[in-house]
Amino acid sequence: MFAVVRTGGKQYRVAPGDKIVVEKLDGNAGDRVTLGDVLLAGDGGSLKSTDGLTVAAEIVAQAKADKVTVFKKRRRHNYRRKKGHRQQHTILKIVAIGDQKAEKKAAPKAEAAPAAAPAKGKVTKGAEQSDAAVTGTPTENPAPAKTAKKAAPAKAEAETGSTKNAAPAKGGAKKSPKK
Repeated sequence: MFAVVRTGGKQYRVAPGDKIVVEKLDGNAGDRVTLGDVLLAGDGGSLKSTDGLTVAAEIVAQAKADKVTVFKKRRRHNYRRKKGHRQQHTILKIVAIGDQKAEKKAAPKAEAAPAAAPAKGKVTKGAEQSDAAVTGTPTENPAPAKTAKKAAPAKAEAETGSTKNAAPAKGGAKKSPKK
């Protein structure tokens, strides 16, 4: 189940077990808070009535945001003002929406019995990979090896001291008179 709640002038989509950061709310860590301004509620693809529906949350911590620097300046008037600001936030953990409470997520259980060892002899690549996925052993990289890049072709003629594409000098080159 999910709900859209409004607090601090903003709207948040929440579900049981979610953690959200909202504008500062009164209370200390561990206190329970009820969010009564529920705008929308639903379960999967169907929407439910929001009449009398509340969202229960627990305050995890009171925190401050990163510092924001406010700098004002007016050119050529020797006017400069610098201020800093840190917005205060409350971190909430959603406990329940209406009467539906958050479910504890169980840690995945490790397999007690190891997977059956493959028969001795030839092992196919597919069987090797599936066995590795079960036991957690690394396998060889199935990606093909990269081939080396071809070298660039050498230039046929190397130009030495060429002014083939150079711009002509200003005023032109002066030639000495023949004698």
